Amino acid sequence: MLKKGDLFLIAAIVGIVALSYVGMQLVGLAKGDVHRIAVIKKEDKEIKRIDLDTVEAPYKITLSGAYNEVILVEKGRIRFDEADCPDKVCVKTGWLSKRGDAAVCIPDRTMIKIEGNSGEVDSVTF
Repeated sequence: MLKKGDLFLIAAIVGIVALSYVGMQLVGLAKGDVHRIAVIKKEDKEIKRIDLDTVEAPYKITLSGAYNEVILVEKGRIRFDEADCPDKVCVKTGWLSKRGDAAVCIPDRTMIKIEGNSGEVDSVTF
């Protein structure tokens, strides 16, 4: 059976965790100066860098190779839109919009990764 002291300790721990979470979210929102840079690589060679925060109108990038891929770029996000590869995992990955997000077409050795250029150390390591 729990005593009053046990309940107080549990409530205090839950309160500290909740305040820590809210604080981390506020600190994360305050860092609005990070530009999200999408890096497209094919066979370990960089094809293109796109600042997703400055995209004005949606556009498509077509890549040719063993398999053909179409990459869709919009303001703040990017994705594999179409691919000829057999399993289409790259297309099923969906939209990439946060720093650290990545999608890979393994059969064609193509990768899209979101990077940031703030110069600060991220609180979460990928």
